[in-house]
Amino acid sequence: MHLFKTIFPKNYHTLNNTSTGPLVSLLKSRSVIRFSGPDTIKFLQGLLTNDVKKFSELPSRTTSYVPTLNLPSVYAPPMYAALLTPQGRFLYDLFLYRKPLGDEKSGPGSDSGGDLELFADVDSSVLDELLHTFKRYRLRSKVEIDNVAEDFSCWQWFGGNLAEKSKGEEEPEAASSGPGVDHSAMSSLHGNDVGWQWFKDPRVDCLGLRGVFPSKETPPLVESDKETNELNYLSWRIENGVAEGSTEIPKGEAIPLEYNLEGLNAISFDKGCYVGQEFIARTHHRGVIRKRLLSLVFLGDSGKVDQKVGPGSEVINRASGKKIGYVMTALGCRGLGVLRLEEAFKGSGSLTIQGQEDIKVEAIRPKWWPATWFSEHQQHSAVA
Repeated sequence: MHLFKTIFPKNYHTLNNTSTGPLVSLLKSRSVIRFSGPDTIKFLQGLLTNDVKKFSELPSRTTSYVPTLNLPSVYAPPMYAALLTPQGRFLYDLFLYRKPLGDEKSGPGSDSGGDLELFADVDSSVLDELLHTFKRYRLRSKVEIDNVAEDFSCWQWFGGNLAEKSKGEEEPEAASSGPGVDHSAMSSLHGNDVGWQWFKDPRVDCLGLRGVFPSKETPPLVESDKETNELNYLSWRIENGVAEGSTEIPKGEAIPLEYNLEGLNAISFDKGCYVGQEFIARTHHRGVIRKRLLSLVFLGDSGKVDQKVGPGSEVINRASGKKIGYVMTALGCRGLGVLRLEEAFKGSGSLTIQGQEDIKVEAIRPKWWPATWFSEHQQHSAVA
């Protein structure tokens, strides 16, 4: 089944160069939920793959990054995490947020002197099921789980040379009052009553910035000519070898380490037990992951081919006919697939699609991958 229509909208851009500049997308594929109550941290800590206790620690005063603007704020950076089955298979991914502490206000809805609130953006296609699952785990825990998708929306800022800019975000606080700072923009950033702002994507730098904002407002510093269709964000993720959500990461089937969740900062190997932890720890300490999610390019005799390969297509070795994996996501001439690493980089033209042997498949190693994920003969593979 194709995840998106194959006829692209007019504002579908090509993002393979920096001249386009950073783009911003409203992510309609994500919905926002809220966890609140005195047991919020304890409840999520026992369920999710990452160390949610970090949200209960008072962060130091630092500078959060926004392009062209360094803004000081006391904040807890967002966190990427997953909920697994007891057998260690992927169910749902979540981006967890706690609003900047410097902007919290006393009174109803404030964390100050009351219960901590965590917001999460989750896959919209499984929203009702996800809420039911969390509530089933709640038992007697003092935690409320609310659907606030009508009140908040998720946005992503990505592309261009945004990743290079964001590497310098840890600037001294004094930078916020230095020459060239747009103070009206600073005011705009902190002007809403919940204090939300842009944060570095907690997975990898190349994905840009992410945030949740009140649904009735456009996020600060978003220019209308840079707002683009979400398909462009999907294209950017595909180019960088990153899957997202319970369709691209098959619910109930996917092994998290094969989808690179440890490299995307979704898994803590130092925290205590959580659902599915035993399988993840055993697989990790065994130290061998034979299959991983890769970025793919589909090629024909005359170059790249569009809209001919769909999710679920089998990738095979052209010479032996041996199956080495599947295409999980496809958009135009690019895709994501889980392939056996020992077969994926054997040489140009060695891979094709079962039943579509006129199409060549090129597997690409994302730049952000740790070198330790490759054996010696793969260290010299071409980089995206």
